[in-house]
Amino acid sequence: MTAITKKPENPIAHLTEADIEAIGAELDAIRQEVIDSRGESDAAYIRKVVDVQRKLELGSRAVLLFSVLPPAWVVGTVGLSVAKILENMEIGHNVMHGQWDWMRDPKIHSTTWEWDNASTAEGWKHSHNEVHHTYTNIVGKDNDLGYGIMRVDEDQRWHPMHLGQPVWNFINACFFEYGIAAYDLELGKNLRIPKEKRSESFKRSARNTLRKIRKQATKDYVVNPALAIPTGSAIPALTANFVANLVRNLWSHSVIMCGHFPEGVETFELKAIPDKETRGQWYVRQMLGSANISGSKAMHIMTGNLSHQIEHHLFPDLPSNRYGEVAPKVKAVFDKYGLNYHSASLPAQVGSAWHRVVRLSLPNGWLATTNAKNLPSQLKLLYGMATGDRRTRRVAQLHLERQARKQAAADSGTTKATVAA
Repeated sequence: MTAITKKPENPIAHLTEADIEAIGAELDAIRQEVIDSRGESDAAYIRKVVDVQRKLELGSRAVLLFSVLPPAWVVGTVGLSVAKILENMEIGHNVMHGQWDWMRDPKIHSTTWEWDNASTAEGWKHSHNEVHHTYTNIVGKDNDLGYGIMRVDEDQRWHPMHLGQPVWNFINACFFEYGIAAYDLELGKNLRIPKEKRSESFKRSARNTLRKIRKQATKDYVVNPALAIPTGSAIPALTANFVANLVRNLWSHSVIMCGHFPEGVETFELKAIPDKETRGQWYVRQMLGSANISGSKAMHIMTGNLSHQIEHHLFPDLPSNRYGEVAPKVKAVFDKYGLNYHSASLPAQVGSAWHRVVRLSLPNGWLATTNAKNLPSQLKLLYGMATGDRRTRRVAQLHLERQARKQAAADSGTTKATVAA
């Protein structure tokens, strides 16, 4: 995944300005068609999902009152995990996007919903709806791209600290809700500012987030275990809540990774984005910077329909249950204009995203040029880069890039010879 302006082959080089604006017009027409047809069946869908989620959560917590019994622990933990995933993905995420505001139901409205998560609705809506969806996959502007803790593009200078990014990405996955809360606050940037100079808005947001975390922790790790004390199930109930939160965090992290991080999904340089991006240009950036997950209807619901990440990024305010319906129409636009509609199974997308995390934790070209025969020398080179100064790293990087070019040329020659034969 490279900055689009520095790709050897620009994926939109064949498009004219007229083509790009035509894409915008066609996608606007698809969006308007859904808006004009929203109705009672859509409202009934989200109300049913909310009802099922609440009953599943209450039922699971009731079972966990007897979680000292292993079967009850398993059933209650699985049920609570599913309930938390549904609440975060298909309900909370989409309600806070305003997808159901047209219903004018104050119980299912973006201005009133507060989700079962460490981050506040207010903070999340700013960092996600306003920042991420506006600056999708623009390096240095979109904090969702690596969450500010990972190297996400080859054009970002490699540093020895990046060797650890697979580890801290896994840690971030396990405690994802807290990582999101921290990045909603832009915690790293704000903590570098002297305490007396921090803005009042940051201080207010930090207080609200800490209050929210305390509320969530009290519910899961104090109140629910306390209710299970009479049956001797306090400790099992506490562990069940912890496991349910862990499962929800790992699942949501994986789904979100699949939406923007797999190999082949584009990133963008800020300087390559026009000051006044047209509707068509914004659409094309969303098309190239997103990826879908193929699967069953149940899988789509459990991902909050973010398995249709391309459609979600094109139309973030449309009801999530309609993404599957518009996906074939969107793909037809991709095909018509010769653009890559990036879609694969969940295991394939997760594997691809993690491959990129690992690849970019290493110097450019190191993974591609390493094999069983040259592994000792490659490890020696990597050790030298990790322990050497900037000049040492630069020289070694040039060496790796020459190796990579030679290997690519050799592979290309082999492929041409095979085709000719």
